[in-house]
Amino acid sequence: MRDEKISDFLTRLADRVPAPGGGASAALHAAQAAALLGMVARYSTGEKYAAHGATIERIIAETDELRAVALQLAQDDAAAFTAVTDAYKLPKDTDEAKAARSAAIAQALVGAAKPPVEVIAAALVAVEFAEELLPIGNRNVITDVAAAAEAARAAATTARVNVEINLGGIKDEKIRAELVAEAARVDDIASRAEQVTAAVRKEITK
Repeated sequence: MRDEKISDFLTRLADRVPAPGGGASAALHAAQAAALLGMVARYSTGEKYAAHGATIERIIAETDELRAVALQLAQDDAAAFTAVTDAYKLPKDTDEAKAARSAAIAQALVGAAKPPVEVIAAALVAVEFAEELLPIGNRNVITDVAAAAEAARAAATTARVNVEINLGGIKDEKIRAELVAEAARVDDIASRAEQVTAAVRKEITK
């Protein structure tokens, strides 16, 4: 996926195949958010922005890392979902086979929930960077801070439904509770992203 043409990825996304799907798309939203923030930071360097130079350099480095992490999560999600579909294909012709299949499905669903949980965490980090860049970034590209916040919001809300769809098949109550708690963070992420966008819109419509 890392080296794939965008048009080829979209063709696969549109195809009748288990993966990539919404989970990979969520991770790519996060990657795009990180990339947009990196771009804004790079436009916010030089003498004019010297007072915030250390902050800007840190944001450049950390958003580059976040972009790489999010892109890897897109690949991880596709692989994890494929594992779920493989588990559902296991035989169920005997009681022993049914039990083994159920256990494999439950394990695969736990694995499938992990990438979107990490996407939610990545989205939060992206929104935090957007909040940090908003007051100090180059005003000529300030709309890209809002674009990044909206991409992060899409990442979080899309990842949330991909966590929730797996909950029904996960029997371990501790793991279920942890996943529910992670999904519950999304409302705050979305609210903070909306505030960033509102601030940008207020500024550009003065």
